[in-house]
Amino acid sequence: MGRIVGVRFKPGGKIYDFDSGAFVLNLGDPVIVETERGLGYGTVARPPMEMAGEQRPEEGKTLKKVFRMATQEDLDQLQRNGDLEKIAYAQCIQYIDELGLTMNLFTVEATFDASRMTFFFTADGRVDFRQLVKMLVKRFHVRIEMRQVGIRNQAKMCGGLGRCGREFCCSSFMDKFDPVSIRMAKEQGLSLNPTKISGQCGRLMCCLTFENKVYQELKAEFPTMGKIVKTKTHTGKVIRLNYLQQRIALRLEDDQEVEVGLNEIIKH
Repeated sequence: MGRIVGVRFKPGGKIYDFDSGAFVLNLGDPVIVETERGLGYGTVARPPMEMAGEQRPEEGKTLKKVFRMATQEDLDQLQRNGDLEKIAYAQCIQYIDELGLTMNLFTVEATFDASRMTFFFTADGRVDFRQLVKMLVKRFHVRIEMRQVGIRNQAKMCGGLGRCGREFCCSSFMDKFDPVSIRMAKEQGLSLNPTKISGQCGRLMCCLTFENKVYQELKAEFPTMGKIVKTKTHTGKVIRLNYLQQRIALRLEDDQEVEVGLNEIIKH
């Protein structure tokens, strides 16, 4: 029975399964693996484990294998690739300006053997980049791919710090983007000011989804806003709810405001 190892090609990226073969691998080990585009460099993100039934590949398909452990020569190749990517980025920016294209190039990635380069960009609409590709091929003599992505993918690939002071969730540990809605902010009692609930990408913050289920469960135990409720000493209208502290603010008949615990509410 084979052993599966999880390999990640870039920080915060998706984890892909590979056949570890006879290699003894530990978390964080650099490895060279077989991919559809040739050999690739990655790090072990999930240690090898026996292949369970549900993890077996579909019939007719086989898992790509770990080719070998990475060496110093491979690290040197990565350094050369990084230098090439910087040169390609600057050259592409120059060509974009010359052609007057309305696109925002933000990163370039080269395959491990430097036989292909992918240029990632954002744009408001479709971009005719055929002439740009011809110019890049003539300059670098490798296969060129232009890939248009969304603004959230740009934030994930570039990384940065969020308003909380921590590294972007999408670039540090998220494998995929879950749907985020303004309703989640409402249920969590957050300000609906876009500047307060939007991330650096300009979209609703991904972290709104993390605690949404907890807030939904807590909300089910609370009275709704505007409802008249009673305690042993007060009767008033619900004007504010604090789900985490289990507190409810009431406005009494004499316009006085009081705060009571959820457990003080008399349920009928």
